[in-house]
Amino acid sequence: MDVISIPGLSAASALLGAEVVERKGAGHPDTLADGVAEAISRCYSRYCLDAFGAILHHNTDKTSLLGGAADVRFGHGELTAPIQVLVNGRITAALGDHTIPVADIVTTAAREYLASALPLLDANRWVDVRPRLTQASSPGAVSTPDSDKGEASRQRWFAPRTLDDLAERHRLFSNDTSAGVAYWPLGVAEQVALGVEEQLTSEAFRAEHPYYGTDIKLMVVRHGPRVQLTACVPQIARETPDLDTYVARRAQARDLIGELAATIAPEHHVTVAINTRDVDARPELYLTATGSSIESGDEGVVGRGNRANGLISMLRPWSAEGVSGKNPSYDVGKLYNLAAGEVARRLHAESGLDCAVALVSQSGRDLTDPWQAIVQASGPNAIPNARVRQTVADVMADLPALREQLLDGKLATA
Repeated sequence: MDVISIPGLSAASALLGAEVVERKGAGHPDTLADGVAEAISRCYSRYCLDAFGAILHHNTDKTSLLGGAADVRFGHGELTAPIQVLVNGRITAALGDHTIPVADIVTTAAREYLASALPLLDANRWVDVRPRLTQASSPGAVSTPDSDKGEASRQRWFAPRTLDDLAERHRLFSNDTSAGVAYWPLGVAEQVALGVEEQLTSEAFRAEHPYYGTDIKLMVVRHGPRVQLTACVPQIARETPDLDTYVARRAQARDLIGELAATIAPEHHVTVAINTRDVDARPELYLTATGSSIESGDEGVVGRGNRANGLISMLRPWSAEGVSGKNPSYDVGKLYNLAAGEVARRLHAESGLDCAVALVSQSGRDLTDPWQAIVQASGPNAIPNARVRQTVADVMADLPALREQLLDGKLATA
């Protein structure tokens, strides 16, 4: 592992004169796509561990959602066309003679996740799951008379005869050349975006305010002590009897968001705009049957929404990798982004400095030995290379615990 540690992080939270931060809420179509992809990977992985003691090769990180259609009016909301879940990817369908019920796993996981995320959605009726899965190997399998004689060949990547055909059982290596990027601590606008959305989509808030949906989108701009926030907050049609009620609850949501943001950023001046596209006179309003625009033609795609830290922070370093749905055993697009976040947190805790971290993989290299580890810290002095090396090594040694958190659904990927 090459270690590069440099000072002068210009994107440190305390040095950013301005922040531009987006948060796509729990019911946003892109967040739903990430959640579906991760749920399928998690359920498939658990099945494999229970049946075989190992996770077989799979990836569902190209999953997308196509919105349905809905009949929405005051006091009434129902779907009229289903949401389509396009599960694009590759999943091992059998280990030797043991056939895996892939279609059942995929369909059940997708519907259960969407039913949990959108309780007003009848997932059995209005979710159409379309698995589009292959078992083709990635490039590298060159056919020769002897190419399939040995164990763990590329020829057997998605068609293993036994667990010995899983190459990572012999040596755990990086599946790709990629980079995981993260930073810590969060800035004021980032804390506001996360804190407000998490509160508005929490079970307690929804129980108290059943007329708000979860397809909430926040854009937060901070310039010095000034925080400006634009929010999109849907309302549930069947809980909203008329325009006056909608308008009153829109104002209530604006006030609640302002109060929450002021609590998170008490030394800042906060202003809130909400549902700025509404046209009351027509009316054109953010009124929904289920609380999400996925019900009415919107689309969601894995990796298009929040990064692994739950944010889209425009002036910070970040990776374009879609983390959700990737194999938790060895996929660096997932593991290195999450590991980089842990490295940044640990280095900040030890040094008190803001840290940005990039862990760069090299395809085929030992998974726990990144090709490059780059750390940039705030302040005039770099964190010593030896400290960085040890922290990265410690985090890599903890990858099994990270995998368990992923499999238990305790670690967010978007």
